[in-house]
Amino acid sequence: MSTTAELLKGAAELFPDEVVTQAHVRHLDLPKGAGRFALITLDNGLDHTKPTTFGPQSLANLNVAIDQVEKEAADGAIVGVGITGKPFIFAVGADLKGVELLKRHEDALAIGKGGHDVFKRLSALAVPTFAYYNGAAMGGGVEVGLHCTYRTVSKALPAFSLPEVFLGLVPGWGGCALLPNLIGADKAISVIIENSLNQNKQLKGQQVFDLGIADALFEGADFLERSLDWTASVLTGQTEVSRTEVDRGEAWDAAVQRGKEIADGKVHGAAPAAYRALDIIAAAKNGDLRQGFDAEDQALADLIMGGELRSGIYAFNLVQKRAKRPAGAPDKSLARPVTKVGVVGAGLMASQLALLFARRLEVPVVLTDIDQARIDKGVAYVHGEIDKLLLKGRVNQDKANRLKGLVSGHLDKAAAFGDADFVIEAVFEEMGVKQQVFAEVEAVVPEHAVLATNTSSLSVTEMASKLKHPERVVGFHFFNPVAILPLLEIVRAEKTDDASLATAFSVAKSLKKTAVLVKDAPAFVVNRILTRFMGEIQNVIDEGTPVATAEKAVEPLGLPMSPLVLLELVGPAIGLHVSETLHGAFPERFTVSPNLKAVVEAGKRGFYVYDSGKPELDPEVAALLKQGDAVLTEEQVRDRVLDAVAQEIGLMLDEGVVAEAQDIDLCLITGAGWPFHLGGITPYLDREGVSERVTGKKFLAPGVASVPA
Repeated sequence: MSTTAELLKGAAELFPDEVVTQAHVRHLDLPKGAGRFALITLDNGLDHTKPTTFGPQSLANLNVAIDQVEKEAADGAIVGVGITGKPFIFAVGADLKGVELLKRHEDALAIGKGGHDVFKRLSALAVPTFAYYNGAAMGGGVEVGLHCTYRTVSKALPAFSLPEVFLGLVPGWGGCALLPNLIGADKAISVIIENSLNQNKQLKGQQVFDLGIADALFEGADFLERSLDWTASVLTGQTEVSRTEVDRGEAWDAAVQRGKEIADGKVHGAAPAAYRALDIIAAAKNGDLRQGFDAEDQALADLIMGGELRSGIYAFNLVQKRAKRPAGAPDKSLARPVTKVGVVGAGLMASQLALLFARRLEVPVVLTDIDQARIDKGVAYVHGEIDKLLLKGRVNQDKANRLKGLVSGHLDKAAAFGDADFVIEAVFEEMGVKQQVFAEVEAVVPEHAVLATNTSSLSVTEMASKLKHPERVVGFHFFNPVAILPLLEIVRAEKTDDASLATAFSVAKSLKKTAVLVKDAPAFVVNRILTRFMGEIQNVIDEGTPVATAEKAVEPLGLPMSPLVLLELVGPAIGLHVSETLHGAFPERFTVSPNLKAVVEAGKRGFYVYDSGKPELDPEVAALLKQGDAVLTEEQVRDRVLDAVAQEIGLMLDEGVVAEAQDIDLCLITGAGWPFHLGGITPYLDREGVSERVTGKKFLAPGVASVPA
């Protein structure tokens, strides 16, 4: 058998570029005469913007530190061991860059075993061990603390999670086995499954304490000092730590069942990680940690060699890295300052935009519309939303007053926009209306002002074509709900100049949006792909496949909602309008469904009613549907839909709508909420053989979102 040190040395050779974490040991005398104490600090030598991670060499360094304190504990030289992190960071888990490089199952197994072998030594020491969660703790960072006897947490801790299931892994260094045995299965399911699948929701310090993960909670300012004081009181017997007894009866099984329902609701069986985690949690009921750790090792190795994890890491890298450096964006030094924003329109979309600009840019924002009543309603909406933020404690009274003061309305465009640097229109989706609005705005704004359109499908070039200065027009397409979905498609029209485009990217960054540069092509990226996707679903329904079959066919993708529920969210009338726009541009591929037309004309808001709490086909809609007699199976429907999507993506890449397939995936993840385990969509199409079947080649190079060759 290899020793832990040999195991980690072998793994480190596979990962030469690891950012190595040191494990510094220092000794101190605890207060209250409690005795000599060893404190291990995890630190990669970089500031808090480069969080501490565990690659193989980092684990080896911690192993060496534990060698030292293990000897000291056995010799009676110390009364306890603590572990903490550098300022603002405890540790954020395994180094994913290393995971990407693994090519063999046995190497993946070594990473799982290596982490377990090092961490579990903390619980085997001859003295009590303490984890001090001083800052951000995720994944393996959380798990190293779970192996300790006691834990404290800082009130200032901003982010604490086990995000593995979100990425396509399981908490594989003790999380699945230890956490339910510490706080009970139900709370553990919330942390490992529910939060993870809920867009990787983070816990704050107070919540970590309330869940029972930590035994004590202290203010951030003197956190370590207070933790050491508390440690001394525990070691001297002044403080007794009591924990709620874990229910190992029916409550445990009920919790696992709840976890399965959450996983089914989010990924519909399409990604294995959540189910593997649930199996380990279910088996952990008997408290046999060794068996649990072995199961974690196996699950980790299997998942590391699977496509879902590679897609998950690829998606994570897109959102964390590519999103911060948009492909094709001009030099940011060309961007002009924006000190005032104008919004044309005061309807719901325009009001949401006004709120976002005011909150993020903190500059004056002026709305205009065709009558004073609409303007007043729009301004009142923004002020009402700011009041809600105040009630929730998201802003204080001063900030709320300031934000409200920034948002106003004016009927006269010249008075409203005469000194605006950036004006965005959010009026009716009709070319003539938008051209007229831009002509009116161009006549009154300063020469340097950028004119932006929130169109979802119309040609930005055509919109700008009648202006004296078409070079300052950009597409600035947000996704609904504006406050939640991160994507912003920035459209370069034929004459858009670099300065206007750079200003648009600079504004997007201030808005904290993920900006992707797209060519001025019909419906840009997300709406074009979704319309083709939805169009194929509607085609098979029109041809004769039952609605339920068509909907169920795409469940294995694990999308956030079914196609017809999405249509309801978007609004059938908008869906119809976009399909008509795309049919005009590409009549051979985009159809206009007569059934959808009938649903819109009947004034229906969707295909479903929810009388029983679950979606059921509305009898009135069922009566409107005129179907053929070609009935397809779920598999046939799925093939048709995926083939259509792959064809469209291939054509979009050929047309240069975006720089690379990566940008299409980034758009679908951040604009349509498509899951990480699909990697957006192109890794999934590659993995399932659809890309090659339709386009003759894969969209991504080997190893980009797959196991390296």
